[in-house]
Amino acid sequence: MLGAARRSGCVLGQLMQTLRPAASAATAARSYSATPKEMTVREALNSALDEEMSADPSVFLMGEEVGEYQGAYKITKGLLDKYGPDRVLDTPITEAGFTGIGVGAAYQGLRPVVEFMTFNFSMQAIDHIINSAAKSNYMSAGQISVPIVFRGPNGAAAGVGAQHSQCYAAWYAHVPGLKVLTPYSAEDARGLLKAAIRDPDPVVFLENELLYGESFPIKAEVLDSSFSVPIGKAKIEREGKDVTITAFSKMVGYALQ
Repeated sequence: MLGAARRSGCVLGQLMQTLRPAASAATAARSYSATPKEMTVREALNSALDEEMSADPSVFLMGEEVGEYQGAYKITKGLLDKYGPDRVLDTPITEAGFTGIGVGAAYQGLRPVVEFMTFNFSMQAIDHIINSAAKSNYMSAGQISVPIVFRGPNGAAAGVGAQHSQCYAAWYAHVPGLKVLTPYSAEDARGLLKAAIRDPDPVVFLENELLYGESFPIKAEVLDSSFSVPIGKAKIEREGKDVTITAFSKMVGYALQ
């Protein structure tokens, strides 16, 4: 594991040297996504990652099985072949190690997207998430930005144990310096992940495993690669005049029912 971690560090060092000049140059023009008018949440997340990596060379992915295996839930499918091992990094099973590397890369101006195979395993890396990523902008009086996304499945799923089933939305929402996003539909997932990657601050992006395969209708403008959903603004799914129901993630679907 240590050898693998050292190799990852070397790759990241080379990556920083080669990508800094490219990241500061004008980024490639954003193109339209060739996606149908109905999209699964899995496809929405994959297309968002693909387009943001294409538009900004400082964006890279790291985590367990994100490359050769195409992602445990196939969210990163095809990205290793398209962008290569310098930008899609398979890591050892050491959340504390690769999360710390990701935070350090963000300190240096890169935009890491760190995948946890389940957010339950983010507990192994919580010191880096909270003390290193969330607090650095405040403790540096605004001099240090930490543009990093921590993403992966969160909450209850089907047929998994208790150590794969906890929801961490409330935990991370109580941490100053973190922005916490929990999408429901394909439009939410695509637009919010794009906004998270572009954001200058650390974002915890909590996905629901049971929603990955669900399909949602999407509007034409959602397929524009410049599309994003504003962070921090509530979305009205259905207007009414008698009762207000608030929900997030999978519970939005139950609320609509």
